Amino acid sequence: MKAMRSRTSRRFPFPSLAPPAALRPPRFTGRLHDARTATAVGRWLGAALAVCFLTGLVSHFLQHPPHWLAPHLPPRPAWGYRLTQGLHVAVGLAAIVLLLAKLWTVYPRLFVWPPLRSVRHALERLSVAVLVAATLFEVLTGLLNIAQWYPWPFGFVQTHYAVAWVVAGSVLLHLAVKAPGIRAHWSSRSAGTRALPDEERDGPDRRTLLLGVGAAVGAVTVTTVGQSFTPLAPLDLLAPRHPGHGPQGLPVNRTAAAAGVTPAAVRAWRLEVVGPRPYTLDLTELAALPQTRVRLPIACVEGWSADAWWTGVRVRDLMERAGAPPGAALRVVSLETQGAYRVMEMGRGYAQDPLTLLALRLNDAVLSPDHGHPARIIAPNRPGVLQTKWVARLEVL
Repeated sequence: MKAMRSRTSRRFPFPSLAPPAALRPPRFTGRLHDARTATAVGRWLGAALAVCFLTGLVSHFLQHPPHWLAPHLPPRPAWGYRLTQGLHVAVGLAAIVLLLAKLWTVYPRLFVWPPLRSVRHALERLSVAVLVAATLFEVLTGLLNIAQWYPWPFGFVQTHYAVAWVVAGSVLLHLAVKAPGIRAHWSSRSAGTRALPDEERDGPDRRTLLLGVGAAVGAVTVTTVGQSFTPLAPLDLLAPRHPGHGPQGLPVNRTAAAAGVTPAAVRAWRLEVVGPRPYTLDLTELAALPQTRVRLPIACVEGWSADAWWTGVRVRDLMERAGAPPGAALRVVSLETQGAYRVMEMGRGYAQDPLTLLALRLNDAVLSPDHGHPARIIAPNRPGVLQTKWVARLEVL
């Protein structure tokens, strides 16, 4: 009895903190809820979050460049945004599986008693709570974004970007706090030549779990990545877009009807080019100018992308006719009546690139209304939301 009292006092220095029998937390004895398993899954999750963070920065600064950066954004490689945003969405979907697996390995620690042992322990648990909440927010809102469903009152882009920094900071703090434990369980042999205890070695159960998680990640990736990696398009079963489905063989996010572009507005259409020597062109006059045919991908922030043939007039030729000085930038105004991207600006790198077109034709056919008839912008290495459709006005900056 004396020994029992001694053990109890060591476990609960304050008797009043001992949990009542009815609230006594469950005991977890499974080997898969240990630090070794959590570290093994955490390595994969950490790599996925790093890729998502870096590619997310690329996406954000291409889509919303600060004033000082806009003139220096590179238009090449032409497939750059397609690659980085495709990676962002594909790895983000894989991260959902990894995050759920990671939470499953560590959830018994939610039931430790007492819940707060010291100020340091309280701060550590608070940091973990922030990390888990912010990461869940990022992957779940990202998932709803690629489905284009926004059941919240805040702006997705700005909030997603801000919370990404919270996740990054929380991960770094977590790694700093848990560094000794991570180092001890990083591999089957750690801390120099010291072997891990038998109960912490990679037994069949742990290997089976890790193989199962890897298989789940592979299944999610194979059935979704086809929306941007076209060789796997036939397996694109779970992604919300298929690269070959849509008018003229290309998906559409925003239709002419949704943008408020009416047939009457199209019939009265004239292209206005504003510069030192302003001018206007109707569609017949624009089609009579020298035409350029290029093959470029269109890549959307939702992760889907597809190559297509585009035919139209080089934007730099239209700017030169308007008297644009060397290195001028451009503002593009759409016919659409509302929308966050009705007005778009492109820096001199894009405006002067020979692949940047005011396109009139898609895959050798006249643009359909949903693809931007009468004219739209197509440029290399650029988010789809900035490939303005229904262009009515070009302003030399």
